Amino acid sequence: MRAVVVTDQAREVEAEARGDRLLVQTADLEAATGWKLEDRGLCRGDVCVPVADPHGLVEDGFVDLAAVGAALHRPTVVEAEAGVAAMADPAGERAAALQSLTEPELTLPDLEGRPISLGSFAGKKKLLVAWASW
Repeated sequence: MRAVVVTDQAREVEAEARGDRLLVQTADLEAATGWKLEDRGLCRGDVCVPVADPHGLVEDGFVDLAAVGAALHRPTVVEAEAGVAAMADPAGERAAALQSLTEPELTLPDLEGRPISLGSFAGKKKLLVAWASW
């Protein structure tokens, strides 16, 4: 199934739903989340988050997105049947952003499916409306 994973941007990847879990192939984890599973943990660029048993996140060549979020200490929600997962920044980063009144860089598709960045509205007032069916 095609799934959408939202982190700092929305990414569409191949995934597999197993019950209430949404899994991506280990090779596709970086494309889905921006994080790569290595022997030392989960890495993105120069930043690595140590994981006690990185290979414990892998099951039959797949990685559970909620388990990755937990290992990164990032709130994560998954709707496996719909093929959607969202992973937020850690609490400390969100608190710092709220205090600084700066918005995170965020790119999502518009109504026609074209990617649009929040930063393209710099200096303008913005209202972002989000909803969920559950």
